[in-house]
Amino acid sequence: MLTMVTHIRKKDLVQAMSGKEKGKTGKVLRVLNKRGRVVVEKLNLVKRHTKANGQSPGGIIEREASIAAAVLLLYCDKCGKGVRTKRRVSEAGIKHRFCRKCDSQLDK
Repeated sequence: MLTMVTHIRKKDLVQAMSGKEKGKTGKVLRVLNKRGRVVVEKLNLVKRHTKANGQSPGGIIEREASIAAAVLLLYCDKCGKGVRTKRRVSEAGIKHRFCRKCDSQLDK
């Protein structure tokens, strides 16, 4: 099953709404559209045991794992929390995302 993540883009500020990361915010590093998952900075950290090679020493490395896009909402600075969004098309034909609560534009 192919899932398209359309409400979240790279470099967005998002907030986790459920799970062990509930309430935490972070910047989106990567969007994995086919899997319906997102990699967020400093969220869902896992420890990876790596073997030494020519460039890097081995050891335990902590890095971000992907998190389901369904538990993430865009963060609205005006509201101060994660919010649902709506889209509007401007006269120029560009789609913009807006907060459903305060109606402020979330695209930069």
